[in-house]
Amino acid sequence: MIDFEHVSKEYKKGGRLALEDINFHVDEGEFVFLLGHSGAGKSTLLKLILREALPTSGKVTVLGKDVAKLRRHKIPYLRRQMGIIFQDFRLIPSMTVYENVAFAMHVLNVPHKEIRPRVEYILELVHLEDKAKCYPDTLSGGEQQRVAVARALVHNPKLVIADEPTGNIDPELSLEMMQLLERVSKMGITVLVVTHEHELVHRFHQRVVTLSHGRIVSDVPADPVAAAEDDLSLDVAAFDADDAAAAKKEVAVV
Repeated sequence: MIDFEHVSKEYKKGGRLALEDINFHVDEGEFVFLLGHSGAGKSTLLKLILREALPTSGKVTVLGKDVAKLRRHKIPYLRRQMGIIFQDFRLIPSMTVYENVAFAMHVLNVPHKEIRPRVEYILELVHLEDKAKCYPDTLSGGEQQRVAVARALVHNPKLVIADEPTGNIDPELSLEMMQLLERVSKMGITVLVVTHEHELVHRFHQRVVTLSHGRIVSDVPADPVAAAEDDLSLDVAAFDADDAAAAKKEVAVV
């Protein structure tokens, strides 16, 4: 799904390396936290995955494509296989919840007859079906957050990237957000969460890759037994087990 092989990135010749000899692999359907302080190299790593920048040395492979060899006109096709969740949500204020989620499918020229059932299904999945006609400024922070997740999922991506998704919400909603993203990964979608929040990360038992000064300083694997125990004990508002099972079966509409 994602492969970094001896990747380094230098923005200015002779300057400090933003990334230095990065090696890691992310499997399909895996949930990974990318943890690090400001300036650790998280943003640069994301730019390489999104093909917004190229490595100075080494090889970056995303969804089977060597990003350095990808022709410019092919870049949008790579990104269409991803769903991005931003810290500030980036909802369009003049559009309703339904229209915000549907917008991604309109951009991809999905036939209109396929858009409505897909959007309605995704809104139900994140428990926002009753907010479809509402505008973003009438929603709570948690509801706006779930709209952003719905928009990231609606086109059936193979990879979801959440960039500091809990930066603008309180701790309780942050917990719900992580639970929601865990359920997304159980649908077979790879999830990469970029964050600096150590305390939040350690409440879960997923894989944690830690960056510091452009280097990977630790790569702690997931603890599936502890994660399963958490699943049984948590009251998950966003999804339940039946939602996840149904989602995995029905998710491929586009």
